[in-house]
Amino acid sequence: MIVLALYYVTLTLLVAYAAHRLWLSLLLLGREPAVGRRAWTGELPRVTVQLPLYNEQFVAERLLRSVAALDYPRELLEVQVLDDSTDATAEIVDRVAEELRAEGLAIRVLRRGERTGYKAGALAQGTEVATGAFIAIFDADFVPGPAFLHEVLRGFDDAKVGMVQARWEHMNLGESWLTQLQGVLLDGHFAVEQAARSATGRFFNFNGTAGMWRREAIAEAGGWQGDTLTEDLDLSYRAQLKGWRFRYLDGVTVPAEVPSDLGGFVSQQQRWAKGSVETLLKLWRPIVRARLPFAVWREAAVHLTSNLCYLLTVLLALLMPAAVWLRAAGGWDWLWMVDVALLAAGGGSLLVFYGTAARRAGRPLAGLLWQLPLAMALDVGMSVQKSRAVVEALAGRRSAFVRTPKFSAAAAVAAKAYALPRRRAGGGELALSLWLIAGAGAAMLEGRGAYTALPFLLFFGLGFGLVGAAAQQRERGLRRLDWARV
Repeated sequence: MIVLALYYVTLTLLVAYAAHRLWLSLLLLGREPAVGRRAWTGELPRVTVQLPLYNEQFVAERLLRSVAALDYPRELLEVQVLDDSTDATAEIVDRVAEELRAEGLAIRVLRRGERTGYKAGALAQGTEVATGAFIAIFDADFVPGPAFLHEVLRGFDDAKVGMVQARWEHMNLGESWLTQLQGVLLDGHFAVEQAARSATGRFFNFNGTAGMWRREAIAEAGGWQGDTLTEDLDLSYRAQLKGWRFRYLDGVTVPAEVPSDLGGFVSQQQRWAKGSVETLLKLWRPIVRARLPFAVWREAAVHLTSNLCYLLTVLLALLMPAAVWLRAAGGWDWLWMVDVALLAAGGGSLLVFYGTAARRAGRPLAGLLWQLPLAMALDVGMSVQKSRAVVEALAGRRSAFVRTPKFSAAAAVAAKAYALPRRRAGGGELALSLWLIAGAGAAMLEGRGAYTALPFLLFFGLGFGLVGAAAQQRERGLRRLDWARV
């Protein structure tokens, strides 16, 4: 009874978080993608564009040249390259910056003796000497269009708007199954979560890139701080607690790459998961004490605790086969109906959520029949890695900011040597996959109502197996690369 009670509590909590995503999807019914309300009136403001770089030799030149092509008066534009690189990126940056400077662009390369505070430290240093009243930020793999600054400035139509965020587009979706599924997951965040929170006046976050800040808002919120791995989320909540309002313009997009290597994807997801929990632990007291409307407070609570769901997902995967056996042994056949109702409600909510995101992002419908379920399975399979990051955050264990390697398609071969080092090769995921498949076998042997558990056991088993097998394939590839180097 204790095991079954724990199972149903865990399942109910996960379904509640999934239902919340369904609710966000419903909030967007009839709403068109948001764009700025009107063009900037009066004199254009001075804008600083910050480009934080760390060992990005394959994409640095592309970024600098795309920023140089921004359609904005040169006398009002300042570009800061915040370069902490220790590889050939520094030479590339110096060469391209010199060329652009000769063409009349005010571009400055700032370097630090030590990488203190990682990206947050670089942004803080740049902001101290920036000359712009507004600061736009782009990570290395982003390629802003010429009209970006004018489009985003439309969102600052009120003096209390402190930040405007654009939507990420994905320029390398067709590279592999992994990049396609990442696109589905990211669209869920941008096209639904960010859009719904912004449209209804809830708190939401700057995504670290492809957005613009009012410099005054950064200063009043306490500036960039490097005590969490998600400095963007941290500053976002501190600024909104100070009364600054944010705008999300999903009608304004910036192309970027998603990680093409599983190691890069895992490190990115772990950093985001760990950083969000670090931010929760840092800011929960100010959020509770703030006199926020209940709807705003509730959304902030769900947002900042959402990564705890990965711990619940691992726990559910461990309990699900045991629940199959215990229900059969206890003769509680009627509980199968509860299982089906809860699991169907959770799965259906997520399908609507990601389907809504795909529609709003303009994704072609042809591939969604396989992409939506596999993206959900990939998210399940990532639970082991993300749970590790969440536990480290809860335990107060600090870790370095591990950058996500990015490289253009033309550098794909060279990038093999630029990938992250080897990590644990999916053993935990494969063990969970086998455990769930064993549970499916038990359900088939049991028969009767146990058959209803089969789709869910196999789906969870697929998710963990997908990530585990991909991790082992990556490990074998890196091992072959090591032998080739020898």
